[in-house]
Amino acid sequence: MTVWLLPGKDKQMFDKLDNLLIRLEEILRDLSEPDVANDTKRFQSLMKEQAELTPICDAYREYKQAKQDEQDALAMLNDESDEEMREMAKEELNDAKKRIEQLEAELKILLLPKDPNDDKNVIIEIRAGAGGDEAALFAAEIYRMYVHYAESQRWKVETVSVDEIGIGGMKEVTFMLSGQSVYSKMKYESGVHRVQRVPETESGGRIHTSTITVAVMPEAEDVDVQIDDKDIRIDVMRASGNGGQCVNTTDSAVRLTHMPSGIVVYSQTEKSQLQNKAKAFALLRAKLYDIEQQKAHDAEAELRRSQVGTGDRSEKIRTYNFPQGRVTDHRINLTIYKLDKVMNGDIQEIIDACIAADQAAKLAKMNED
Repeated sequence: MTVWLLPGKDKQMFDKLDNLLIRLEEILRDLSEPDVANDTKRFQSLMKEQAELTPICDAYREYKQAKQDEQDALAMLNDESDEEMREMAKEELNDAKKRIEQLEAELKILLLPKDPNDDKNVIIEIRAGAGGDEAALFAAEIYRMYVHYAESQRWKVETVSVDEIGIGGMKEVTFMLSGQSVYSKMKYESGVHRVQRVPETESGGRIHTSTITVAVMPEAEDVDVQIDDKDIRIDVMRASGNGGQCVNTTDSAVRLTHMPSGIVVYSQTEKSQLQNKAKAFALLRAKLYDIEQQKAHDAEAELRRSQVGTGDRSEKIRTYNFPQGRVTDHRINLTIYKLDKVMNGDIQEIIDACIAADQAAKLAKMNED
């Protein structure tokens, strides 16, 4: 095997990559063992680890091949006297160097510490803020934006609770998104979203500014949050719609009060009391887990300032300017002029830019350390 002389940090990185290759081979051997196949919990754990390691190991193998191609091209340049062959070797050497540079950058990103919540489903709360009915209308539009985006990602959408106003707006809406790597994409949506436009109710044509708050919380499992039954008060009632109209005639709506924290959650969207109770507990777990996450974020305040915000609910993250047809994400200084598409759920460009900025900030901090 060719030995490359590397600076200290790079040597550490490649030592780690060599160890990951060995670990992946161990996992593949274990998965072929009959006793592992019969142990569902261990089998699933190994499969998850394999899925995490495979893209890193594939990129590392490709990197090693590119390094070998570089060595072969250099050897050809030293040994060949034929000018045509030397030109071919120079071309191969340049290609290999470019590929090595690309793969080194890719490997550094793949080795960044992973957010343990990235693979989790999420519970999202949207609340109308300043702006009265206009804020409630905008809250409903942002909700629909996320639903359209979720559909494009083939995620499942489940509404937990909604407080609607008569003109089609929402004072508040809580919903769950389930699917692959939901939190890894949606976590950048937490914060204050601001809209600037002329409300339909405005006769003078003046531009108004309204705000809504979006809270994105990773779904918490029982192992993430321990809830003592004696700390919970459960109330059941009839679900009601706009103007107090009865949605159904049974006591299916569920309200949970967590007495130590004072958190109250409500679920009314299902006809079954059991289903509403399950949704309410899922929401309560997410809220309690989110509080713990916020404490951890606050403890790492310096680190958080160097990264794209994913936790501060009071941070103004984005402005939707309708007269100019633009959307601006203030954290990463990104402005795009396709407001109509964004409001229809086309937010991937914004999310990708947030991910890239977050990765760049983490890499910069890692290099400082």
